[in-house]
Amino acid sequence: MIALIQRVRQASVTVDNQIIGQINHGLLVLLGIEQQDNEQKAMRLCEKVLGYRIFSDHEGKMNLNVKQINGEILVVSQFTLAADTHKGMRPSFTQGAKPEEANKLYQFFVELCQKQIQTQTGQFAADMQVSLINDGPVTFWLQV
Repeated sequence: MIALIQRVRQASVTVDNQIIGQINHGLLVLLGIEQQDNEQKAMRLCEKVLGYRIFSDHEGKMNLNVKQINGEILVVSQFTLAADTHKGMRPSFTQGAKPEEANKLYQFFVELCQKQIQTQTGQFAADMQVSLINDGPVTFWLQV
């Protein structure tokens, strides 16, 4: 399971010209789910995402997590994160979880987050447009 997290000043996701999820200061979480992923991995990744210290403290050091700054998160499914790009000039998606299983784990991850922090979402398997103002820019790849 992969999360590409971006520290944002604001972010939104649009489907069919309608904003379906929007946050202010917090994290945009692009979530990729692979074949071997399960609920235990989702729990570990959620803990890591919410606990990852990438927000500045009063001394300007990355010492605070999204919960400590009273931030929000926007979780967007991103199957292309599971792509194999090692060979050739076209990505392979054989490592990605089947859509039904990926959707279950995506929803499970979102529910875990919602229990702990203000959480907005995209729409699984939809054609989405994601807008953001990356703060820093600060972007990290987390994988469990």
